[in-house]
Amino acid sequence: MTFQKRANKILELLEAFGEVEIRQFAAEIDVSEVTVRRDLTAMAAKGLLYRTHGGAMKLSELIKPVSFVNKAAVNVKAKDAICKRVAEDIIDGDVIFIDCGSTAFRLCQFIKNKKIKVITNSLPVVNELQNSPITINLIGGEVDASRQAVHGTMAQEHIARYHASKAFLGVDGITGEGLYAGSEHEASNTLAMASQSDCVYMLCDASKIGKTSYLKFNDLSLVNILVTDYNGPEVTEFGAKRISVFSVTV
Repeated sequence: MTFQKRANKILELLEAFGEVEIRQFAAEIDVSEVTVRRDLTAMAAKGLLYRTHGGAMKLSELIKPVSFVNKAAVNVKAKDAICKRVAEDIIDGDVIFIDCGSTAFRLCQFIKNKKIKVITNSLPVVNELQNSPITINLIGGEVDASRQAVHGTMAQEHIARYHASKAFLGVDGITGEGLYAGSEHEASNTLAMASQSDCVYMLCDASKIGKTSYLKFNDLSLVNILVTDYNGPEVTEFGAKRISVFSVTV
């Protein structure tokens, strides 16, 4: 099969699924994963798709809102392993930020019995932590129904009034070049929470490593600790930039 025919098939799969992993491309097109990687790199250079760590993403997916329900259903085992490790660092008396990311939401199940204060813009986090010893501070502002989160100028002003010992945040992508978000709203909240915290934890399952997205909003200096289930070459690169990296086993 020629490159052009493979490229057409790759674009058809991205049109159907939005984001596709390398092994799925290989199975559908009936070629090796090495060939797929080479084709994806060539197509990304031509601006036909966005290359991710595990495959590729349709260009329009970068600006399409993704509902919280859809994101929460992906990579649950990895997210739980990440959050179980992170919960070990949360002690009674802590004041913490939890953002609206689907990975950070999975942290709730591991901290329900802790005597802490949680400041969050996530409606699912509030619902999950109700009727627990935790004191909840819901950030005010405009509600994004799809993301089940509070955003906007008022939200940032709210965040600026508080100080936390730790912030547990997520991103849509992280590379050696920096941090990426799917919207300016989410990037603004992430920056605001990080600026008001003593220690910033970035919670990223393997699908986020090496992935770029719509908006690069900061370099890696924002992050103190990265917790992930990924253990590839990028981890060494992150460590070289003075980020503590904890790799968990799923």
